[in-house]
Amino acid sequence: MFTGIIESIGSIRAMTPKGGDVRLLVETGKLDLSDVKLGDSIAVSGVCLTVIELPGNGFAADVSRETLDCTAMNDLKSGSPVNLEKALTPTTRLGGHLVSGHVDGVGEVVARSENARAVEFRIRAPKELAKYIAHKGSITVDGTSLTVNAVNGAEFELTIIPHTLSETIMASYQPGRRVNLEVDLLARYLERLLLGDKAAESDSLQGPAGNITESFLAANGYLKS
Repeated sequence: MFTGIIESIGSIRAMTPKGGDVRLLVETGKLDLSDVKLGDSIAVSGVCLTVIELPGNGFAADVSRETLDCTAMNDLKSGSPVNLEKALTPTTRLGGHLVSGHVDGVGEVVARSENARAVEFRIRAPKELAKYIAHKGSITVDGTSLTVNAVNGAEFELTIIPHTLSETIMASYQPGRRVNLEVDLLARYLERLLLGDKAAESDSLQGPAGNITESFLAANGYLKS
């Protein structure tokens, strides 16, 4: 688990193909690795990866085909900057929100504008994630815990203060940029809880991933005609 508070901007040193997937070598910048050991987790732009090597000024991790297909990691190349956060501990201050490091989908930056010293971004999420994104709710963008300022369909807006711009890779975002998105865990669990006993069934009223559909809500009395 993570908090979405970025600890360092690192960079990709190498992406080496390994039997169909990739081994990633990450330079970690100011990230303190003194308490990191093999097998620990580090979030790389929101993707939870397992440390398999510690060469001294960074770490190596294997990235599966599944992760490459479901995230924006295929866009990375040698020299690409990345957000880094070590896994939280029982004594970690929870300054953001609970983040799993399991990316739900890839969004796209569709607009950027200046607002005094802050920068406003509008990001388009995959349609299937829109129902989890709420005004003033939490969302993780490339591993950064952020507050949603407005929602319009599958698009949402963020206002990023100067500190966040300087401590994350968001300062480089331009329209067309693909970003890793993780929705609030509470929204995911709430959806599953609403299924009740039907969560154990393969019900045609549920979506392909067991998600709640409008038909399910109507059939179970959650929608009024």
